[in-house]
Amino acid sequence: MNDRKARIGILALMLEGYEPLFPGIIERQRLYVEEILETLKDVIEPDFPGVACSREKMEEYTERYNRDHLDGIMIFLCSYAQGQYIIHAMQKNTLPLALALVQPEETVRDDFEEIDLTVNQGIHGSQDNANCLMRAGIPCAFFAGSRLNGELKKFVSDFAAAARTRTAMRDMKIGLVGRLQGMGDVVGDDMTIFRKLGPEIVYDSIGTVFRYCSQVGGDEIRERMELEREWFDIDETLPETVHADAVRTYLGLKRYLQDRGYAGYSVHFEEFGEDGRFARLPLLAASSLMADGYGYGAEGDATAAMLMAAMICLCGQANFSEMYMMDLKRDAVLMCHQGEGNWATARKDRKPYLKNRVLSEGGLDDPPTLLFTPEPGEGAIMSLVQVKGDQFRLVYAPGSIMDECGMKYNDMPYLFFRPESGVRSCITSWLENGGSHHEIVLQGNYEDRIRLWCRMTGIEFVRV
Repeated sequence: MNDRKARIGILALMLEGYEPLFPGIIERQRLYVEEILETLKDVIEPDFPGVACSREKMEEYTERYNRDHLDGIMIFLCSYAQGQYIIHAMQKNTLPLALALVQPEETVRDDFEEIDLTVNQGIHGSQDNANCLMRAGIPCAFFAGSRLNGELKKFVSDFAAAARTRTAMRDMKIGLVGRLQGMGDVVGDDMTIFRKLGPEIVYDSIGTVFRYCSQVGGDEIRERMELEREWFDIDETLPETVHADAVRTYLGLKRYLQDRGYAGYSVHFEEFGEDGRFARLPLLAASSLMADGYGYGAEGDATAAMLMAAMICLCGQANFSEMYMMDLKRDAVLMCHQGEGNWATARKDRKPYLKNRVLSEGGLDDPPTLLFTPEPGEGAIMSLVQVKGDQFRLVYAPGSIMDECGMKYNDMPYLFFRPESGVRSCITSWLENGGSHHEIVLQGNYEDRIRLWCRMTGIEFVRV
């Protein structure tokens, strides 16, 4: 999903009546827009057919961008332009929309003439257009600032990533095998998710997964094991046969996801125990598939898998975990799950450790488990809540992943997360807003683009 730049249609707006007053002004402003787009070519693939000076051109270009299935539309005001003229075009538009207010010059010179004022007066054209869009109920993201210092490029990069993610979600499929009975916060309305957000949740059987695992060849297993010996510190007590069995499950699950075009998945662990044909839980497989870029949710949580797949597309990486306990002394939350975690996010100063772990859950044999802590630094945790009907809420907590890795007996990937708002306030607000007990973890600060993505998809963004 991250292999291409977002395709963005450009609506550069002007008042047609300026041309007789200032001959050549339209061409001058077309070149100005080309200059802007040259600075953005490494973050978007723009479609710019020319300046739209009339309602007819605005509607023509908008129809073209929709017909060509672009990812979004960005408006630039090259001077004043009437807000009314864009409304019918936008009422038929299905693409995400943004308006960026920038100027050819960023300070007023003492020798400005009337034409200088005219080409720099996009501000009140932006106000007219923004007002008309708001009154028509048409969602739009807005930017006002410099085109020269990187501000515009960051905004466009965030908008493009959010628009591309919205497009990807409409083609997204999430595989689901089983669900933990009674776990209510993972249950949602599949049809509403499909209609409102885009992803299709596809129900499969554990027999399908077993068939894929049974077809994995010995050479593939040995090749993968050699790679893992390079990437991980391996427990000396881990039998090769046990390691090979865990790798077989990983390769089988990966082929299952590839063949069916899934961006993410959830296979409930009880299915492995009840089936009777699996020796152990697929903890190594879950961690490696996350590292490969697949969304994941435990215990049948297709919503978490979908959110993680979306965040991978939007931000380039993501992790899955859950809150285990509050640590009031650290003002943090200890986060870990049964034994899954995206080892591609591990701290760089030590290798993940593949442990011969003792765990008999489900009556199965001990599963090899990767142990690590993520790279410390700025981060966030979030969950997607289906509140009621087609109302979705993203509960989002910014903060930091602490530089803590001293737990001696925790046989799971873990981290300490310190919320920006403080652990007491954050968790209280999390509960008040219905945040689920499975969370997606991000490293870095992507709040601006996540807010844009929520705005595009109609998700309420709640910062706690």
